[in-house]
Amino acid sequence: MEDLQIRHDLVIPGSALEESFARSGGPGGQHVNKTSSKVVLKLDLPAAGVFSEAQIERLRHRIPPRFQAQDGTLVIVTSEGERDQGRNREEARSKLAELLREALKRPKKRKRTKPTRASKERRIKAKKERGQRKQARQQKWD
Repeated sequence: MEDLQIRHDLVIPGSALEESFARSGGPGGQHVNKTSSKVVLKLDLPAAGVFSEAQIERLRHRIPPRFQAQDGTLVIVTSEGERDQGRNREEARSKLAELLREALKRPKKRKRTKPTRASKERRIKAKKERGQRKQARQQKWD
């Protein structure tokens, strides 16, 4: 199997990918009953050897339902939208690449900001109004 390009600096070797085929479900008449057009694509992360421990950990946290084994070795993508096995194969590969691209993105660091003077004043004004409302209720029942 050929290598899978994820990003310009990340290429998964074809030896780490495992493809299997099955009969697709859903409508399609006789064609569905006799062709195995569904593609199941599995990725063995440790065998790929291109992911660091931090990246594997990020994948484990970002896409936990995709990990099949307890030790988190496999990511599975299926594709059965097309009648043609070749197109489903390409779709599964592009799905896997997109899934990994999104999951490996580093979250942006949050920049701490100070509240503006106007927002502080609005907050204090709202608190005072709430306090006055509660004070008015207290006076009703006394």
